[in-house]
Amino acid sequence: VQLVESGGGLVQAGGSLRLSCAASRSTFSIHAMGWYRQAPGKQRELVAVITIIGVVTNYADSVKGRFTISRDSAKNTIYLQMNSLKPEDKAVYYCNAFDYSGTSHWGRGTQVTVSS
Repeated sequence: VQLVESGGGLVQAGGSLRLSCAASRSTFSIHAMGWYRQAPGKQRELVAVITIIGVVTNYADSVKGRFTISRDSAKNTIYLQMNSLKPEDKAVYYCNAFDYSGTSHWGRGTQVTVSS
């Protein structure tokens, strides 16, 4: 499955952005989709994940209460609503899909920059 992210950009601290990730095909074979981020010089880290069945969500402690992950099955798309953005949220955000065969798929990423 191919994943295409959109919605990144430049925002002031305290502002909001919404990221989208569209999958190229049905999410029928996908167990979970999520967002990861990687800042310069740092390892890629999990931001939020959502299961396709049951809609269970999980968040990194650093974004709890500020970010919300959601999905639209009809559009094979997940979203990440990011509010109260902080300079430390600056990173490239990657969409991930983990399917039932154990394969992990990645998008190319979208840049989020938060100015102080």
